Amino acid sequence: MDRTKMNNGSLISEFLLLGLTEDPDLKIILFVLFLVIYILTLIGNAILITAWICDPRLHTPMYFFLGNLSLLDICFSSSIVPYMLAQLLVRKTISFKGCASQMYISLFLGGTECVLLAVMAYDRYVAIVYPLRYRVIMSTFVCITLASCCWLSGSVMSLLDTFFTLQLPLCGTKIINNFLCEVPTFLRMACVDIFATEMIIFSVAIFILVIPSVFTVISYSRIIITIVRIRSSEARLKAFSTCASHLIIVTIFYSTVISMYMRPVSKNSETENQDKMIAVFYTVTPPMLNPMIYSLRNKDVKMAFQKLIHKHIFL
Repeated sequence: MDRTKMNNGSLISEFLLLGLTEDPDLKIILFVLFLVIYILTLIGNAILITAWICDPRLHTPMYFFLGNLSLLDICFSSSIVPYMLAQLLVRKTISFKGCASQMYISLFLGGTECVLLAVMAYDRYVAIVYPLRYRVIMSTFVCITLASCCWLSGSVMSLLDTFFTLQLPLCGTKIINNFLCEVPTFLRMACVDIFATEMIIFSVAIFILVIPSVFTVISYSRIIITIVRIRSSEARLKAFSTCASHLIIVTIFYSTVISMYMRPVSKNSETENQDKMIAVFYTVTPPMLNPMIYSLRNKDVKMAFQKLIHKHIFL
């Protein structure tokens, strides 16, 4: 299937994406802003992946998951931001196949990140609460299995959401008031009762969003309880600082995605504009912040990067 039906029986082969704004001056400002964010995203995550691959000291479970997260962030950002930048320069159309692909890929990568963040929280929980058994519990086999489950669950859940969303007939319009093809936007454009589709998407969101977010909160709660018992105030402060940074990015990501995918669809134009702003927060911001918050401030990563620079540039 490469086209979807409208309410009058005709077929849609392409859509017009309105983007973030119609203001020419604001478009230039946003173009520069998002271009800088995209470049920082690529550089930050590429540094982490390179350091992880090249430095044996980083071949640990924590950096294995961080490497997966950086790969996810590069792919996630690259699936959305370049097309967003093009929209800010010229009004863009997108084919039905392109729209379906963008919807699936963004859901796949976003869903995978939801589960991966929970797995990373579990990894930190084991490292802090059971430090002596950490290497035994988080063995190579366990790490690979957990990472594979993250990617597989994201793929299956996104396939369900995309398939059922694209079955809906649309209300005689080819215009999408957004900068990307997204499930809530299509539900808003549908001409039939969407209750059944909403329930399917809600059920998927419980597995891919709610359960991982609850699991993450529980893991960090146990971590905080353990940190409080640390006698050294310096060590306690350092651990709290790390956890706080992680919780900030996790809260931004989970809260914005949940607000989009776990509430009834509204056809109010003001809500549509709010949704576009919310979408920016979970599609553009986390991929840039993740490497900064999770790793680039880390002493081991800094040392690994400095070692690479000296090895390949100064020698």
